Amino acid sequence: ECFIAIKFTLDRYNEPWLYELAKLLRDYGEDYPALKGKWAHPISRWDIQTHIVNIGMMLKYEAVSCDILKEEYKDIATDLYDYLYKYNGTVWGGFTGDECLSGLSAIQGTELCAIVEQMYSYEHLFAYTGENKWAELLELMAFNALPATISDDMWTHQYDQMANQIACQRLWGKPIFGANSHDAHLFGLEPCYGCCTANHGQGWPKFALSAFMHKDSTVVNVLPVPSVLDEARCNIKIETNYPFENTFTYKILAKEDFNFVIRVNSFIKKLTLNNKKMPAKDIELSFKKGEEVTLNISFDTTPQFIKRPHNLFAVKNGSIIYSLPVKFKEEMLEYELNGVERKFPYCDYELIPQSDWNYGFKNKKLTLVKNQVNEIPFSSKNPPCEIKVNMQKIDWGFEPGYDTVCAKIPRSTKAISKTEELSLYPYGCAKLRVTELPFVK
Repeated sequence: ECFIAIKFTLDRYNEPWLYELAKLLRDYGEDYPALKGKWAHPISRWDIQTHIVNIGMMLKYEAVSCDILKEEYKDIATDLYDYLYKYNGTVWGGFTGDECLSGLSAIQGTELCAIVEQMYSYEHLFAYTGENKWAELLELMAFNALPATISDDMWTHQYDQMANQIACQRLWGKPIFGANSHDAHLFGLEPCYGCCTANHGQGWPKFALSAFMHKDSTVVNVLPVPSVLDEARCNIKIETNYPFENTFTYKILAKEDFNFVIRVNSFIKKLTLNNKKMPAKDIELSFKKGEEVTLNISFDTTPQFIKRPHNLFAVKNGSIIYSLPVKFKEEMLEYELNGVERKFPYCDYELIPQSDWNYGFKNKKLTLVKNQVNEIPFSSKNPPCEIKVNMQKIDWGFEPGYDTVCAKIPRSTKAISKTEELSLYPYGCAKLRVTELPFVK
């Protein structure tokens, strides 16, 4: 983060000592590639070299330092990301870390601070490299991990979220989290610790600011989200309900001659521009001063199963991961901590499960259903889309020593009920959820 501060300062004051400071920080800072061995073996204690928030910030270090020092970029971030994902990867493209790297289990947590820091790194990585993979990872985190860990009214949040999160109740005894407390997954003002309370607010604003970028005379639409760009060359307005719907209207006014690129995700198979079929790749256009243009774009995506560790599977469609939602009731927790009263509305909440969660997939049939997109897009009560699936109950069981944490690996995948058609919700809508599930025998 020191490099970011130096870069912003250099934009205003081009002083030589700032370059020297950046070089000293690069030369005497942590040698991240040398730490890879530690990342493959999670430890149940706090450790600065495996701290998930530091890891999230770290990914952009080469891009930012090379930008300042004008040195050769070797794409260290890709190698580090691939290694981290191999041993700590989540279904939504990030890493577990509660509070340090914690492996591949769907019942380990990820700290909210790490979500927004990974998003910030991917924004910088795309800006520096122009590689679409970083923008796709940014979308995955923004449309899944970020809303999942914040309440519908954005008043409470979790410190740690879990992909398979069947309850958010205090864990009496030994917490499931490696270096976090028994209340880290509760929703509240500052559960566990106050850093996420202060830090999570950067997530959406920086994401919105990354909707458009530029390269010389070219304007690049990085994220096709509802947004407006008004600058010297152009005014561009995007109308869409993406990522829940895949249709877009671009209203463009060229104030000067400019080139325009619309980034296209790799999972898109069929693309149309003003009802004309186009190759499923970045759209490159040019506009002359004074032109007023409306572009209507649409594309198709197909729901699919993705393989996860421990012979479990998840459902993905475009940039959205889907989960089996667990109905819940909220229980308010009012208490005093360190002499400070935690009374409503500054209290915590437990989410207590009210529906069954011990299911597996019966078959590979997936049916996408579109609903209305409301004012709260990631609503836990009115999801903007669903996927219908056939499921059966199994004897899943609990993790040894817990009665509110499902087992990392189901005890049995043998069906113990008739087939039911159930709805999967977008991951960000399902505050209690099972995301990684087996196929039943």
